[in-house]
Amino acid sequence: MIEKNEMIFGVRAVIEAIQAGKEIDKILVKKDIQSDLSKELFAALKGLSIPVQRVPIERINRITRKNHQGVIAFVSAITYQKVEDLVPFLYEEGKHPLFVMLDGVTDVRNFGAIARTCECAAVDAIIIPSRNSVSVNADAIKTSAGALHTLPVCREQSLQATLQYLKESGFRIVAATEKGDYDYTKADYTGPVCLIMGAEDKGVSYENLALCDEWVKIPMLGTIESLNVSVAAGILIYEAVRQRHPSVKE
Repeated sequence: MIEKNEMIFGVRAVIEAIQAGKEIDKILVKKDIQSDLSKELFAALKGLSIPVQRVPIERINRITRKNHQGVIAFVSAITYQKVEDLVPFLYEEGKHPLFVMLDGVTDVRNFGAIARTCECAAVDAIIIPSRNSVSVNADAIKTSAGALHTLPVCREQSLQATLQYLKESGFRIVAATEKGDYDYTKADYTGPVCLIMGAEDKGVSYENLALCDEWVKIPMLGTIESLNVSVAAGILIYEAVRQRHPSVKE
């Protein structure tokens, strides 16, 4: 259950929160909302990467019976960062950044487990899309063992635009996919790298695969076709650790 201090309800209150720069995780809006205030809300949201879901009024009423006016905003548990801000900062520190991008991953427990692995492996950031994706909520933070409080998470409107930016910034893009050209241990993870992991049912989208430098696969020797995404992410991340930190004892 969402605690009251983690949400804002009422159109004017949500508009004021957005204008004040409050970090909003997502907004639920009743499907048929039509008012001057709602138009003002959508105007305030223009250009922002805050997901908006149009839902039946019954769903909103299940969350709160207060005077919500058909609008509820959920306050983010963290402050999301931008890739364009993070990359120059990491380069200035002399790092070869390692990012993990999640394409279509929606299970918060998998997300939390991946974040925990990323923190343990000193990954520099996780990148998620603003739509059709997990977000940082209490369950994700709990599963991450608190890693999401310290690990930068970048929420981007377009993964394709982000990948293009990373490529132009000198990153090698490596996708984990069953369509992989070769074993994951054959890829080069030593420079600036972004690893892309896809949803277990669909994998990395074709549009994003087309922007990758390498497609790698993890050998499947049994009858099940794929690993849990958090397990697969851990395998690739620690192969990157092995290559990037050869002094680390195996």
